This record gives sequence, C-alpha cells and structure tokens, in this order.
Amino acid sequence: MTILIRPLTPADRDAWEPLWKGYLTFYKANIAPEVTDLTWQRFHNAAEPMHVLGAFEGEKLLGIVHYIFHRSTWTAGPYCYLQDLFTVPEARGKGVGRALIEAVYAAAKLEGASRVHWLTHETNATAMVLYNDVADRSGFLQYRKIL
Repeated sequence: MTILIRPLTPADRDAWEPLWKGYLTFYKANIAPEVTDLTWQRFHNAAEPMHVLGAFEGEKLLGIVHYIFHRSTWTAGPYCYLQDLFTVPEARGKGVGRALIEAVYAAAKLEGASRVHWLTHETNATAMVLYNDVADRSGFLQYRKIL
C-alpha cells in the first residue's frame, strides 16, 4: 500500500466529513453541524493554530488527523496536541495511523515544538498497541470539568 499524506484542502470536505463522523461515532460524541463547519473553516485559516492532514491511497481518503499548536509555560516553543486520529476500518493495521502520527511529528518539528501529545480512551486497546510503539506514556491522568 502506497500512502500519501497531505494537508486537506477546502475541496476535500466531502471526503473528510464521513471520516470525521466515523470518529465522532466511535467516541459516541455529538457535535453540532455549525461546530463542524467552524472546525473545517479553522483548518483553512492561516491565523488559526489548527491543522488537518489526510492519508490517501490514490484518490481514496483512508485516514485523518487533526492537530493544534499551543503555548506552554515549560518551553519557549509550542507543544503540539494531536487531537483527533481516525482511519477507515479497512485501512487499520496497514500503517495509515502510524504514517499520520509521523506526519504530525514532522510538522511539529518544523514549528519548533518540543513535544506532541494526545489522549485516548482507556478502552481503545487497538489504538494503544500503535501508540505504545510510537510514543511514551506520560503517566499523567486527565481530569476535567465540563462547563
């Protein structure tokens, strides 16, 4: 399988949206359509720190990754938060997720980021096999309060 990783363009929306919906379904999340629209617009606004990459085999979009650069009190340069990663079921286990993560690592290095970090649900055992191979577990637990 030859995988091409590239930034998605506004013309890729119709290919991106089913994968985005698949990701939301996996996490049992409901996002209002206007938030999805805003998110897509942010990916294509140079003033925003949000980015989207797609993994293609030929013309078929097999996976997506969203990442965000943010400041840290611990470093002069930014950190990179890999927020969402999703591959179509038929592409799983074929290197698509790894290629997307590696592309985020490369983008983060270009921006001078000192780390890439992300979260996954404790039940996402399949993804954790990959994550344990490409990154270190920090040992930190997430706490949050929904407002």
